[in-house]
Amino acid sequence: MQIGIPKEIKSGENRVALTPAGVAELVRRGHRLVVMTGAGAAAGFSDEQYRAAGALIVGTLAEVYATATLVVKVKEPQPEEYALLRPAHILFTYLHLAASRPLTEALLASGAACLAYETLSDQQGRLPLLAPMSEIAGRVAVQAGAHHLQMAQGGKGVLLGGIPGVAPANVLILGGGVVGANAAAMAVGLGAQVRIMDKSITRLRQLDDLWRGRVVCEYATQERIDECALSADLVIGSVLNTGASAPRLLTRMQIARMEKGSVLVDVAIDQGGCFETSRATTHQQPTYVEEGVIHYCVANIPSAVGRTATLGLTNATLSYILRLADAGVAALKGDVGFTAALNTYRGELTQPAVATSFSMLWRDPQTIL
Repeated sequence: MQIGIPKEIKSGENRVALTPAGVAELVRRGHRLVVMTGAGAAAGFSDEQYRAAGALIVGTLAEVYATATLVVKVKEPQPEEYALLRPAHILFTYLHLAASRPLTEALLASGAACLAYETLSDQQGRLPLLAPMSEIAGRVAVQAGAHHLQMAQGGKGVLLGGIPGVAPANVLILGGGVVGANAAAMAVGLGAQVRIMDKSITRLRQLDDLWRGRVVCEYATQERIDECALSADLVIGSVLNTGASAPRLLTRMQIARMEKGSVLVDVAIDQGGCFETSRATTHQQPTYVEEGVIHYCVANIPSAVGRTATLGLTNATLSYILRLADAGVAALKGDVGFTAALNTYRGELTQPAVATSFSMLWRDPQTIL
């Protein structure tokens, strides 16, 4: 199969879909790779490395899309790419369709088979292609929060770990999944007082067994979220409804009651955000202030460490890319978890959570593949 790797054009995106080592694996299986010039430069991978791996280097996005059948990306297509998609394409990338009806409609209009990393599941019901980026996002969220708590960044001037005789910062993490667990590990490592809130008692037990009292693990009622946010220096929103819009956990009214100079980091912004005042930002302009509270809502947080993120993403996606390259969409048949990645197919929506978000019709992909 002809496989295309475009250069990412989303603002501040430093990742690339595959490393040269990943390209070499596909070439060894007899597939042809087309890589846009400069696609890996931000992550530290040169055109020469991709050529050595067996790829053809081309100069434009249009050439990549015109040549490839399987297009593998990191982020959702940008408006400039909509017209380049055609029915013969298989697109494999992070999509987060529930955050954008225009993108959803553009992919439906293209007729392409569009698969989302974030809705693919394994036999245990986990999200293996979301996990490595969630690990990174959780860790970077704490680093970003600690940075923006500094007075030079407009923060209240609280050191995350405190010092002897001075209490550390209070960090509230909403959601105990992969993002939340990694945020907790980073915050604990820096010496903060950490509280994780989640609605899964099973997950809270797991986290409590791990931290043995070092992290407060508490059931997330709205009343307790509101109370704990008032005393938090840093709040990290890491809730996930697979494929669907993120729930709103803090209203503008509640945020207005927080201490001025506190920091909110909304890791759920890719799915619309979990704070009422959230709106997507970029690495170039990562924050804004609403109600006296600093908001960090970067929509592609892992791109801050583009090389690490690219290596981790390739490790996670390569086996699935190989299956698509070998068999096309037929690779999905009989694999419920892989089929769950399919969001649009031949002009029809195949992801129920997205359909619910936009009150649209959808079809079970198992019935149309």
